[in-house]
Amino acid sequence: MKFLGNKKAVLPIAIAAAFAIGQQPASAQGLFDMLFGGGIRHDPQGEFPPPPKPRKIRPGALDGEGGGARISSPTYNTYRADKLVRVDFKSLLSAPPPATAQDAAFVPSVTSTAFRDAVAGLSDYELFAEPDIAKALIAYYSANPDFIWVSDNVPNSRAQDAVRVLGEAASYGLTPADYSVDIPAAATSATPEERTRELVRFEMALSARVLRYAHDAQSGRVDPNRMTGYYDFPAKPFDLEGALKTMAHTQEVRTYLESRHPQNPEYQALRVELEALEASEENEIVVDPKLLLKPGESSPELPKLLTLIARNLDDDMGGSYGEVLARLGKSEVYEPELVPVIKAVQQREGMKGDGVIGPRTVALLAGASKADRIGKVKVALEELRWLPSDLGSPRVFINQPAFTASYIDNGEEKLKTRAVIGRVTNQTAFFYNQIKQVDFHPYWGVPQSIIVNEMLPRLRSDPGYLDRAGYEVTDSRGRQIPSSEVDWGAYGSKIPFNVRQQPSEANALGELKILFPNKHAIYMHDTPQKSFFARDMRALSHGCIRLQDPRGMAAAVLGTSVDDIAEKLKHGHSTENVTRVIPVYVAYFTAWPDMSGKVEYFDDVYGRDSKLMQALDATEAVRTPSS
Repeated sequence: MKFLGNKKAVLPIAIAAAFAIGQQPASAQGLFDMLFGGGIRHDPQGEFPPPPKPRKIRPGALDGEGGGARISSPTYNTYRADKLVRVDFKSLLSAPPPATAQDAAFVPSVTSTAFRDAVAGLSDYELFAEPDIAKALIAYYSANPDFIWVSDNVPNSRAQDAVRVLGEAASYGLTPADYSVDIPAAATSATPEERTRELVRFEMALSARVLRYAHDAQSGRVDPNRMTGYYDFPAKPFDLEGALKTMAHTQEVRTYLESRHPQNPEYQALRVELEALEASEENEIVVDPKLLLKPGESSPELPKLLTLIARNLDDDMGGSYGEVLARLGKSEVYEPELVPVIKAVQQREGMKGDGVIGPRTVALLAGASKADRIGKVKVALEELRWLPSDLGSPRVFINQPAFTASYIDNGEEKLKTRAVIGRVTNQTAFFYNQIKQVDFHPYWGVPQSIIVNEMLPRLRSDPGYLDRAGYEVTDSRGRQIPSSEVDWGAYGSKIPFNVRQQPSEANALGELKILFPNKHAIYMHDTPQKSFFARDMRALSHGCIRLQDPRGMAAAVLGTSVDDIAEKLKHGHSTENVTRVIPVYVAYFTAWPDMSGKVEYFDDVYGRDSKLMQALDATEAVRTPSS
């Protein structure tokens, strides 16, 4: 079988050969499915979660004529935090505004005159804050010229509660230094003028740091969308002036500030894990994380691993393998008798159980270092602040590093299935949306990136292969045209045609897909490539989420039975809308609690944790010189 393609084509010869004349569509699609996945592009919509406003995606550059066109994947950016600005107190120092300009809810107190007298102490005060916080401070105190944190010439109980909460920031994975404020001493030898100046500066500093804390607790310290196009989160509006107003009219400052944090069990479980880790000692048994050991080979690291296995034996494992471990527990040779022990442990931890001791087996049994686990928990706490405080019920939660998708209802994990996610070169985005529909025997709408990057090189030399392989080509008006009639060589990275694969046993999406319209063209679906689910590392798709149990997930979101799904599949292509509000989280957490609250750790398959740590470091560097 001769390959007729252009010598510059980027598809491997084996793949191109599968599409040569005479090849059956099923075989051709099997290879395309193995490589691609993908789906139809939709506009964001839905009531929950609120989708972000669409942003322009940088189109791929056309590198000259004849086959150089590509659509690039999102990139990771060097994070740049907003610079702090000096708060401009000039407007507060001027004559007081007329009563009509004041906040309608403002009620002058006996200290309001004292506050107006005290603002003179801000004339040469250098207070730095985020631009929106600096603006909110001036707006609030212009309309409400009175102290929040000072009463009777001393910091009041509100101030004491606020300072305590700020000092406990580390328990949430935050940095206490970001919120530190010097508290004026109760007794001082300062003159009245000096004391007044000290108190009004404390007032402004505490308000600025309380607002920073409240914002960070609610939305996180970094803007994830600045980090990469793979992150896609709507902004969380926060009324900064309203926050000050609330704290000025309540004695429950602690309650208010703590309520800014996510209010879900997962966030609390991660906090508990962080506290436990910081109080714990480092693992006394450290196994080489790069250990690779096959039966018959030897390593001085093996006894360490066997000691950890023996320490954590349950009754079943102890009865089956206790004697072998007692006899061979100090062996440096990976004896045949030890292979069933390793396989059983691997299977207990959710691995396929091949008996080969590799980095993933070591990580599961020996765990990462204490510092690594603390880092993952802090990253997870930050990422949770990007999500809604109430995650919703029912909901679908996909955790990419765990390669799993779950349906959770009323605090119970009703379904958990293995999942395949995007390759490192075709990463799955991190976002959330709302499930809208289930398509039975779906069409596969080929994304433009696949048409341009993968299909176009072949189409330039063999324009009719899409017709032979079971694909439909339509123009911008929806009219179907033969692939062979298109001059594919006339186009670069912008193709004015849509390509879709008809429903069939060979369809890349299998027998159904579950849609939650988003600009990334990501959804959950079945797949003919069932063997992928037997692998431990399942970053293998073109970006969509392949499910091992798609019928179970479809039944869950439609509120029906698997038998009903099977019946619907007997009747060909159809679509059913999801009538309930079911948020779906296409998430990325390398530390995440199970339903019992036990935190599990996963490999950072896309290397995103280090990118977030860089962004946090950049934010901290900007905040360091703040007063």
